[in-house]
Amino acid sequence: MTNPKTDPGSNTEKDPDEWGSGDDPMTGAQASYLKTLSEQAKRPEAFRDNLTKAEASKLIDELRQTAGVAD
Repeated sequence: MTNPKTDPGSNTEKDPDEWGSGDDPMTGAQASYLKTLSEQAKRPEAFRDNLTKAEASKLIDELRQTAGVAD
């Protein structure tokens, strides 16, 4: 088991599928960012307003790569 005090990266990221609130509707900030990213990536059809938080997070990661947006 890793020590979060000596290995801070070990607990800073969690798979969206494991989020406790992952099934909640996406946030307004996620929706806004997704709308912008889908346009930048030339994939406006990728934006849907009924995504969950987890789905939105995964789509944001995908569209960031497609649009060439740095982390």
